[in-house]
Amino acid sequence: MQNVVNALRALEEVAARQPIGVGELARALGLPKSTVQRSLRTLHEAGWIRPAGGEVTRWLVTTKALQVGRRAELGLRDVALPVMEELRQRTGETVHLMVPEGDAVVLIERLETDKPLRIVLPLGIRLPLHASANGKAVLAHLPGDLPPLEPYTSATITDPEVLREELALIRDRGWADNRGEWRSDIAAVAAGVLGADGPVASLSISCPATRMTDDLRPEYGKLVTESATRIAAAL
Repeated sequence: MQNVVNALRALEEVAARQPIGVGELARALGLPKSTVQRSLRTLHEAGWIRPAGGEVTRWLVTTKALQVGRRAELGLRDVALPVMEELRQRTGETVHLMVPEGDAVVLIERLETDKPLRIVLPLGIRLPLHASANGKAVLAHLPGDLPPLEPYTSATITDPEVLREELALIRDRGWADNRGEWRSDIAAVAAGVLGADGPVASLSISCPATRMTDDLRPEYGKLVTESATRIAAAL
């Protein structure tokens, strides 16, 4: 079992630091070079990594990891879509499903409002963790340091202490909101889809800022939290 754990840890580190050599990988993992060599050999034989070339062997992740990730993403979509459709019908607004990727969340599915005034975000767009409702819904449940707090609008939170206080509030009430922090014309509420090891996605209700009233915000927050919890339970 420990050999499997070592190989999985090695795969994660290669993905995070690629291309990477044995010595650097051993230091990052805190393992002997011989142990790391065995893990790399196993991963290479199984098709998960490949040598980057050059005189000193450095390793890269193959597209096999991408293929597995895509299947997981499709599974998430299959589970989430019926819940998203119900949420769209109850609110009449656009519903977004995003997944965490580095210091951002990536839009993988959307169901749009029928209202003529709408905000359309393209699939694949990346939103910052600290300046979007979907991002903050994820960030509130991530360990470690805060990402760089780049300002996008005058409403973007750039003070680390203020952001930490908001993340604590998000954990307490279950949902995050965005008050024009990424784009001044967009408002949203979002909740994290939480797995055993942390957030696997976030779900949001998004609309033009003029339609997100102070009365609607907590109402939508409760609805999106309930929906995200249902997706997490189904997963």
